[in-house]
Amino acid sequence: MLASKLLRTCVCSLLACLSFSFAPVAHAGAPVPTGFRILCLNQPQECRGGGAASLALAPRLMSTVERVNAKVNADIRPVADGKADIWSVNVKAGDCEDYVMTKRDALIHAGLPPSALRIASVKTREGEQHAILVVKTTDHGDLVLDNLTGTIRTLPQTGYRVLAISGPDPKVWN
Repeated sequence: MLASKLLRTCVCSLLACLSFSFAPVAHAGAPVPTGFRILCLNQPQECRGGGAASLALAPRLMSTVERVNAKVNADIRPVADGKADIWSVNVKAGDCEDYVMTKRDALIHAGLPPSALRIASVKTREGEQHAILVVKTTDHGDLVLDNLTGTIRTLPQTGYRVLAISGPDPKVWN
């Protein structure tokens, strides 16, 4: 069983790296992170869109976003991937992409539409590459869930420079 899973992961990684035509990820101007592409090959249910592309900010929404951000930040122990950029969901230890995917999964299970949840690759003020989850709102700006802080901020308040962000279909990045 373990050998078959390892073989499948190796084959999926090879296909993701060598041939964009085999990956279930469309392109709209920005390269889709390889780790995300591999996650989509192995766990396609984690890469679905659907529902409203943005939400009105209401107290219930803000409460849900704050609760999920705090819980996931507390539940995952920060650990760097190393050389391979592996994206995972619902892990006990991981890096920023793992926090993002776990938060996205938790918010979808809490009833938020997947299309309103965007994955962003950013540069921090210190120039480091980082991943965040963005909740698109219709009336208050985009809310950022970040493993580097427990505070929910709007995207401009973070000081991050967006390198690429997923669209309503998370397999299409701009």
